[in-house]
Formats: sequence, structure tokens, C-alpha cells
Amino acid sequence: MLSTPRSDILSRFAGKEGPEIDELSLCVHCGFCLNACPTYLDLGLETDSPRGRVYLMRALHEGRVNWTPRVQQHFDQCLQCRACETACPSGVPYGRLMEATRTEMFTQDRWGKRQRLAWNLVMRRILPYPKRLELAFLGLRAYQKSGLQRLVRATGILARISPRLAETEALAPDATHPFFIPTDVRRYAPRGEQRGQVVMLTGCIMPLSFPATHHATARVLSRNGFDVLATPGQRCCGALHAHGGDIETARDLARHDIDAFLAQEPDAIIVNSAGCGAHMKEYGHLLRSDPAYAEKAAHFSTLVRDIHEFLVGAGFDAPQGSLDRSITYQDSCHLVHAQKVTTAPREILSAIPGLELVEMAHPDRCCGSAGLYSIAQKKISRSLLRDKMVDVNATGADQVCTANPGCMVQLDAGIRLFSDPDGPSGATAHAIDLLDESYHLAEGDGYADR
Repeated sequence: MLSTPRSDILSRFAGKEGPEIDELSLCVHCGFCLNACPTYLDLGLETDSPRGRVYLMRALHEGRVNWTPRVQQHFDQCLQCRACETACPSGVPYGRLMEATRTEMFTQDRWGKRQRLAWNLVMRRILPYPKRLELAFLGLRAYQKSGLQRLVRATGILARISPRLAETEALAPDATHPFFIPTDVRRYAPRGEQRGQVVMLTGCIMPLSFPATHHATARVLSRNGFDVLATPGQRCCGALHAHGGDIETARDLARHDIDAFLAQEPDAIIVNSAGCGAHMKEYGHLLRSDPAYAEKAAHFSTLVRDIHEFLVGAGFDAPQGSLDRSITYQDSCHLVHAQKVTTAPREILSAIPGLELVEMAHPDRCCGSAGLYSIAQKKISRSLLRDKMVDVNATGADQVCTANPGCMVQLDAGIRLFSDPDGPSGATAHAIDLLDESYHLAEGDGYADR
């Protein structure tokens, strides 16, 4: 017997925030998604496959299933990697359906009190505000530079106190480098004849954890003739909020960034974080019902370009510096499956002299990062990471590279946790880091000082 009246369930799922029945109906249950889904391959349960989850969404819509903790768990365990979208012959917009379902979970207050408090503190009161986030990372920097992190990891004391906390600490990004601030890009004037003006997304985590990649991105763009800007007024893009179901916060952040970016009148908006880029390309859908922003959001989305996609499309100068190493490339899920960008990063890597690209067996299979997933679903995330490192280590590559900060943190943890004599030993690189390194080797300090 239903604990919630059928009419109430139907009214909730017929609302503008719920999955749309026309999109749910696209799934013909063919099963092509099964072998593409990391959680299905790991858990072996139909209800933890895209097909099974779509069935649950429709059953909820039709009032045939109650929304229970067990049902919610199947949605919580989805990585939202969108590999099923690549495999699906019917064009089911699974990522959109899952975000709509999680919005139902969020708005109907299906979370526990502790989870809700943590979300409000971190995701609503810290992440959207650059200065507050910087203060949090200054605390992480003190922990890392003081030697306390080395002591904690060497003694294993944290694992004895709280294994869950130790697993979270293992994923802590590096905060020891000077942070990247938006005004830093002003040093990167276009080299030679100006080919256009672009604005960089600095984002929330990237400027604090991977400032060198932001500098590399700005240098590479200026090296290829583009004037690079970054508005200090920009905030987090809202991707993590949308994935978690906090759709109103995601919309507020989108509106803020649309105004901040479009005020610069850019020829393109450049993003070097795959998850952020995928979300920003969908601002038009996110704000489709907002009369004040629908048109601006649609225009904004047409300007968003992944850095690899942009460079290959515009044409980039062939690098001359030889790196003389082997690398393997991990396709970030939201670049390959959401943005459908697969060849551009490989074209850039293949253009670098001395760099040998060794493909792994499953480069497009999720590494288990998936935004907050590696914290919220540690067991599955660790299992996927272990499988990914088997794949990485089998290549014998000297280094692994990818195109998303979450993947970089996850793969760095994988190198530490699942080390192999034949596997990579150095830090994971962004593909643009390697292009920047090649330019620097050939052109010297004059290039690096730009």
C-alpha cells in the first residue's frame, strides 16, 4: 500500500522540477546502457543501472513505487557520468532526468538532518563565495605545509580514529601553491596579432588546488593570439549544486555568472574543467523558464568552449619542446559523454614532440570521482578507482593526464593508494599543462614570464 497518496506523487512528478514523462518514455529498455554503466558493472544490480533507474523514475511518476530510503539509495549511487548517454540508441537525456530526480529528493527534504546541515554550510555558505572558500583552503594549506599531513599519513592514526575520515583526507587536494586570482590573467596579453578576446572561468576549486593549470591555460591562449580576461565578479558555476538537486542555488549562480561574463562581451568563454563546461553549456536548459534570463542563458551557452575544443577549432601553433615521456589519457566523463569532446585532447597531446600517448583499455570509464561522489559513496568510488588504476598501470605510462580537477585529485589518490612499479609515479597532469610545458621548453623563460 502506498504511504503517499497517488495523487500527491503524480502532482509532484508532473511539476516543472520533476523528470518529464516524454523524456522518460524514450527509454525502450534495450540494455545497451548496462555495459557502459560503472555502478551496474560494479554492483551487478538492475536497479543500479540507467535502465533500472529510469524504470524507478517512471514507477514513482505513476505511483507504483513508494519513495523509500532503499529507492533513494539507487539514485544516490549513480555517478552521473552519463556514459549511458553515449551508449543509448534512443537518445535518453539521462543526465537531465537524474538531475530532475535529485531535485525532487532535495525539495521534498528526503535527506537526513546532518546531511542537510553539511550541505547548507559547505555548498551554500562557503563554495559560492570565493573569499570564504579561500579561507578554508588556507587552513588546508597550513595542515599540509606544517608537516602535519605527512605525520598523519605516515602514522595511520587517522585511520584508527575514523576510517571514513581517513578516506576523505586521502582525497585532499594540494593547497600549498599560491592561489590563482582572476586578475592574474591580465599579465597574458595576446602574442602577435590578436585573434580574439576570451574570458576564462576561474571557478571555485581550480584556482585554489590547480593554479598552475589556470596559468598554463592563460599562457597557451595568449601564445596563440588571444586576449585573455577573467572577471573578478564570477563565482562557482553551480554544477555540483545541480547534480545534488539544489536547483535554485544552481540557478542563482548561473544568473550571477551570466551577467558577469557577458558584461565582458567575449568571443568565447573558455573552461578547463570538464564538469563545469558541461554544466555551463546547459545553462539554456537550466533557465529555460526564466523570462528574464532564458534568452541570455541560451546565448551564454553558445559561447562556452572547452579549452581543448577551442584550441583545435581555432588552430594552435605546433609546440616544439620535446617532453620525452609516455603518457596515458583518462577521458573525463563530462568531457567525453556530456560535451562529446574526445579527439581534441588527443590531437593536442599528439602534437607535442617526444610525447608518446599510450591508450588504456577503457579510457572513458569513470575513475569514481564524480564531484562529491568520492566522499558520499566512498566504497563504490574506491572500487572504481582500483579498477581504473589497474587500467592505468597496465599501460606502463610515465604519467597520466586528464581534463578535470576532480579526476586529477582522484587519480593522484589512486597513484598513492595503488602504486605499481610499472605505473605512473608523478602527479597527474591536465593535458593543457603538457602543451604549456612544451612551449616553455622551446621558448625559455620569456614564455614562462608571460
